[in-house]
Amino acid sequence: MSSFPITLSSPASYPRTPPRESEVVVIGGGVIGVCTALFLARAGKQVTLLEKGRIAAEQSSRNWGWIRQQGRDPAELPIMVEAAKLWRELAPQLDRDIGLKQTGVTYLASSDAKMQGYADWLPHAGAHGIDSRLMGANEVAVAFPGLNKTYAGALVTPSDMRAEPWAAVPALAALAVKEGVRIIENCAVRKLDLAAGRIAGVVTEAGAIRTASVVLAGGAWSALFLRAHGVSLPQLSVRESVVATNVLPDVHAGAVAEAGLAFRRRADGGYTLAPGTAPDLYIGPDAFRSFRHYLPQLRDNPFGQRFRASAPKGFPDAWTTPRRWAADSFSPFEAMRILDPAPDHRRLRRTVKQFAALYPELPPITARNSWAGMIDTMPDIVPVVDNCAQIPGLVIGTGMSGHGFGIGPGMGRVLAALVMGDAPGHDLSRFRADRFSDGTPIRPGPAL
Repeated sequence: MSSFPITLSSPASYPRTPPRESEVVVIGGGVIGVCTALFLARAGKQVTLLEKGRIAAEQSSRNWGWIRQQGRDPAELPIMVEAAKLWRELAPQLDRDIGLKQTGVTYLASSDAKMQGYADWLPHAGAHGIDSRLMGANEVAVAFPGLNKTYAGALVTPSDMRAEPWAAVPALAALAVKEGVRIIENCAVRKLDLAAGRIAGVVTEAGAIRTASVVLAGGAWSALFLRAHGVSLPQLSVRESVVATNVLPDVHAGAVAEAGLAFRRRADGGYTLAPGTAPDLYIGPDAFRSFRHYLPQLRDNPFGQRFRASAPKGFPDAWTTPRRWAADSFSPFEAMRILDPAPDHRRLRRTVKQFAALYPELPPITARNSWAGMIDTMPDIVPVVDNCAQIPGLVIGTGMSGHGFGIGPGMGRVLAALVMGDAPGHDLSRFRADRFSDGTPIRPGPAL
């Protein structure tokens, strides 16, 4: 199993020279960009994927490793069902074990009100043939022996899966290369090259590439890249901290969330733990600019974020990060190859104590490693998956709002279809980019 998370000290696997021309260019080497490139290659397209740092080095190797249908926005569910199917199909084709296992996802409920919220979501699962169901208090006690807490019940989806993201996304990249994708690491795209208002190529730090089609899958960097081209997108990023424990007895094989704590069994015998609620939002110019778009989310869940005074230097929404730069000059993407925020160690210590209190019979729990990631999020907690109306030839896939790893193969297949002008196979109207400018009411997705 690969080390985690991936950082700038991790050796580059694809230190290549950019070509002069490519049928399609994908910007961003996370799970969305890698899967998009893979499905474009399978459709016979010549694809170049450009990554400013390392494949999967940002949120794609730092997430919890959940592949869940449970709790999804109804508009995401059909794509997530497809993604789960694709994970099962892709895993045997990969060159390494990615820890893919069907172990289920469980949301534990501490109140009847929480159970009602789960019950209200269940019809969406039923509409797509997903095996989600409610568990009563007694059933929870039987399913979680040794749990030192009583719950009102739970929502469980037995068909949901887990995998090790720091292994899975690089393995998908290796498969994409095997099928013809040219991946280049340490190669930032500075600007788009436009002719008569449409895509004519991209300008990288290593030179220009002619192309008529570009996919922007830049995660937390996407809004900054778009703003430099006059396209406004109210995307922000929030920090989530994670800790990996030492090897422990198997108390539960799947992924679990309860009030303020999320955990899942890892393939190496430890657990990945996270606080599970209230990520950190750094206040910067984009946060002020996008404030009105986030008002519905703030009204629905006023304590859903913890506000921080300002982002560290070099972050996408830091006050000192440039918003404009020339194509032939040093860009913010070269200044920070990998967005590698420091974790909140104090909060993670509390998280470890909370897990230990849930399972007091466990041996001493220690932190094997800890890290943080910046999650690209949108006001309604669903992504933008759309052709860019202002720049023909540009397709945007960003703002996955913490849902990107699990849904990655499905979204990659959909984005590939958009590039080729094919029917995406799903209703993408909820994911339109112009929903933030055409008067469409902001409807935050489920907060389960």
